[in-house]
Amino acid sequence: MELLPKGWLWVRHDEIAEINPKLPEDGYSPNLMVSFIPMRSVEEETGKLDLSEEREYYQVKKGYTPFIEGDLIFAKITPCMENGKLAILDGLRNGIGFGSTEFHVSRLTKYTNVKYLYYYFLRKAFRRDAQQNMTGSAGQLRVPNKYFQRVLIPLPPLPEQHRIVAKIEELFSNLDQGIEQLKTAQQQLKVYRQAVLKWAFEGKLTEKWRKTHHVEPAERLLEQIKTERENRYQQQLEEWKKAVKEWETNGNQGKKPVKPQKPKGFTPLSEKELAELPQLPDGWCWVKLGNACGKIFDGTHFSPQNYPEGRYKYITAKNIKEHGIDLSDITYVTEDDHKEIYARCDVKKGDVLYIKDGATTGIATVNNWDEEFSLLSSVGVFRTFHNLIEPKYLSFYLNSKVTRNRMLKNIAGVAITRLTLVKLNNSVCSLASIQEQHQIVQEIETRLSVCDNIEANIEEALQKAEALRQNILKKSFEGKLVLQDPNDEPASVLLERIKAEKAKQKAQEAEKRNPNNKKKEKAL
Repeated sequence: MELLPKGWLWVRHDEIAEINPKLPEDGYSPNLMVSFIPMRSVEEETGKLDLSEEREYYQVKKGYTPFIEGDLIFAKITPCMENGKLAILDGLRNGIGFGSTEFHVSRLTKYTNVKYLYYYFLRKAFRRDAQQNMTGSAGQLRVPNKYFQRVLIPLPPLPEQHRIVAKIEELFSNLDQGIEQLKTAQQQLKVYRQAVLKWAFEGKLTEKWRKTHHVEPAERLLEQIKTERENRYQQQLEEWKKAVKEWETNGNQGKKPVKPQKPKGFTPLSEKELAELPQLPDGWCWVKLGNACGKIFDGTHFSPQNYPEGRYKYITAKNIKEHGIDLSDITYVTEDDHKEIYARCDVKKGDVLYIKDGATTGIATVNNWDEEFSLLSSVGVFRTFHNLIEPKYLSFYLNSKVTRNRMLKNIAGVAITRLTLVKLNNSVCSLASIQEQHQIVQEIETRLSVCDNIEANIEEALQKAEALRQNILKKSFEGKLVLQDPNDEPASVLLERIKAEKAKQKAQEAEKRNPNNKKKEKAL
């Protein structure tokens, strides 16, 4: 146990507060409107409350946790406790309220500053200790009543409690202003990133470059893409013929090789479709992605069993980030499942992976892996001819908010956001010459690299701010934040006052329950 400053005292929580008390009186009207506070109404680590929800007293008097104005509520269940869901109740309808049964309640006397206790519980060090003392099963772990009652609190004199709270709030106010400025800068960076992508695919980033470079118009690219697609088809056809001969030579054992599909003809954009699209620079053109890409496909439509370890990674929408494939939450499939999946969706290095299903639909990244992996149908794949369409160019284009909004119009699915392969093929792309594509990628990366550096500095500053916040709290409860006053009444005397107050309150409650006892005492 840490040594405390002179005049301070270690006390048990239940020595200075009532833990999970009942309402102080009965007889409320059944139709009395009271505040109702579910767990979602308590904001993490800020103490802010949403008091918009109200109910009639008779609806909540049973089966919920009661509390009154000034009580401190503390989430006892994981992960709400670890995330810092606690608050001081202020502004309750008619002074009372009810809420989740997953709250502990602490009710202090007038001799203890409730904000002092709030900040003590807000410390991450306290929450870590409470977490280590949780009981229950996985996913249902809770801080037990016994721990909450008996946890030790460093109690200073009451005037010093007030000084500590005032200093914490002063320092936190300054800190919050700085954090707010940092978060505003983060939002501005996000806006700037999207502005860069918008300018890029309107031709604005390379406007000066075009004036000093002569390049072929993008329509020539389309002709080359047609030729490449036909050449690739003829190559696949020859490989298929050889495979069929080998299959026949081996006595038709195994599955017969599937004949490759002949590439579909180009479907030009109609005048109506072009009229709805923005004007492009000279030499650029709008093209359907199905025409621009050599192939568009998606992952497996069955869900294989996946494992925490293995040889073949199983990539789903959760692993696709703009900066690349995220392995922080990766699973694996068996070799047999992988062979079946990879026969349908053989993702190659340089393919553009695109989330086509779910809440994060519209995020794209370039696959930079040489290894094989399995893919779920929530991810689509755009395969380009790299000498004609730069994969990074397409990835940046798809990640533009303007593109996302355009592609998500009239999406399939109501409960789930979903883009079908037909939709992907019919979506459009603004196409520049391959030389200008390379220049656009360079211009984007130069600007976004600056954003990345600034964002890293902001993130570091935010982490330092949080560390400073915790250091302020640490010093507060070590008696190092404000000066001690030798004239303050020591905490030991304060504790006696609290005990006397609690005894008095207990006697009053007993008298209310049985007023005849008081009459008998007077008669004697």
